[in-house]
Amino acid sequence: MRILVSACLMGVGCRYDGKSNQLPQLEQLMKQHTCIPVCPEILGGLPTPRVPAERQGSKIMTQDGQDVTQQFVRGTAEVLRLADLYHCKAALLKERSPSCGSEQIYDGTFTKTLTEGDGLTAEMLKRKGIAVYGESQIGELVNDRPFFFSI
Repeated sequence: MRILVSACLMGVGCRYDGKSNQLPQLEQLMKQHTCIPVCPEILGGLPTPRVPAERQGSKIMTQDGQDVTQQFVRGTAEVLRLADLYHCKAALLKERSPSCGSEQIYDGTFTKTLTEGDGLTAEMLKRKGIAVYGESQIGELVNDRPFFFSI
């Protein structure tokens, strides 16, 4: 199966602070599946490092008040294009991110307060029928065989 994976989880230093969130279990996932690295922020034209951003309703704002919604929209469109191009059925994304977070994201106050919701990219992937997993759910892709494994 082809899986979109947040590039930071693959060890790419593309987080807002220039660091990565490399997952040790990713090596096993890559033995079982084809992983396509994506970073919606980078694909949308944002630099690394960059000012942290959080979702505030329909907008994505940086901590210093800059509206970066258009860059996130552009990056999301590129991720969706890659999902179509590679016929991806799933995505393993960085939790709590304003683009990749699934089911919980930071609330837009820059106080590390979590709220229910999805990042923009995760939301749009789900709308296209792509299963979205957070990094804490990697075991579901490595150990358990998802319902769509044979596709």
